[in-house]
Amino acid sequence: MAAIAPQTITYSPAYTLVPTYECFNRCTYCNFRHDPGKSEWLSIDQARTRLRGLQSQAVIEILILSGEVHPKSLRRRAWVQRIYDLCALALEMGFLPHTNVGPLSFEEMLYLKQVNVSMGLMLEQLTPKLLKTVHRYAPSKRPAVRLQQLIWAGKLQIPFTTGLLLGIGETEADWWQTLSAIAHIHQQWGHIQEVILQPHQTGRTQIESRDQLSFERFKTAILMAHEILPPDITLQIPPNLVNPQAALLTCLELGARDIGGIGPKDEVNPDYPHLQQPALSRLLAAHGWQLKPRLPVYPQYDDWLSAHLRPAINQWRQRLTNPAFASVSALSSPSY
Repeated sequence: MAAIAPQTITYSPAYTLVPTYECFNRCTYCNFRHDPGKSEWLSIDQARTRLRGLQSQAVIEILILSGEVHPKSLRRRAWVQRIYDLCALALEMGFLPHTNVGPLSFEEMLYLKQVNVSMGLMLEQLTPKLLKTVHRYAPSKRPAVRLQQLIWAGKLQIPFTTGLLLGIGETEADWWQTLSAIAHIHQQWGHIQEVILQPHQTGRTQIESRDQLSFERFKTAILMAHEILPPDITLQIPPNLVNPQAALLTCLELGARDIGGIGPKDEVNPDYPHLQQPALSRLLAAHGWQLKPRLPVYPQYDDWLSAHLRPAINQWRQRLTNPAFASVSALSSPSY
């Protein structure tokens, strides 16, 4: 009898650059933000030094992840320009940028599209009741603002990642509403690559503590997403937020097919380090899964990218077909 081929689980070999940790929002569960004016911005020279150290490693994606400067701040334009310059630097040094920096204007998204192969924004939850609880000090978490981002991304043909944050005071009916909205927008524009299901895990610096989401409820969310989302949207699970390791395998059995960006530090959840690629590969292989690297843009969206971006994409797609890349990836562990 022929051997059964292992099913593929994908991940993005990634490294995160944070332009600034300052943020005008104060989500009560956040373990990332600093108060405005109390976080130095990452300079281009600092970023160049970090990226230079990654060029000999198997890093593909540079995630530009930032706290938010207020839309009416006099520093907003400089903040967007810093994000643009960091993305341009990453491209220049051979990496593929993916930006997730909170809600942007249509013009800002159009500008950053020039130097990004994909972008993202978590919807978290669409229920307005969270504006009275965990989002009461977070103006940019208004559901209409975040939904608008998904629509604009579709109009601009930006390959996009979004997702739900689970366990912040919402109900299962709220999950259904948020997933249905994502599915509806994708049916219009066809631009959503991935939906992340992210269980909130308590960190040391958040304002308010919360009860942990039970794994039984998390499984319900995965099954719901599998039912609602179109099959061309990949369901992503962050492996460092699913414990024990056996739980991750259950998530894969329920339909998750991607484990996101794997790097040295989860900036949003710094208390929950990632297992690195070699350990993840061994864990999955022992249960019939094959872990494969991917780009931060899926192949069906390559034609959406500008002529300026396509050469870099083509080079990385060729590298991924080289068995030597997999061996380098297995040995590399990006560090700060």
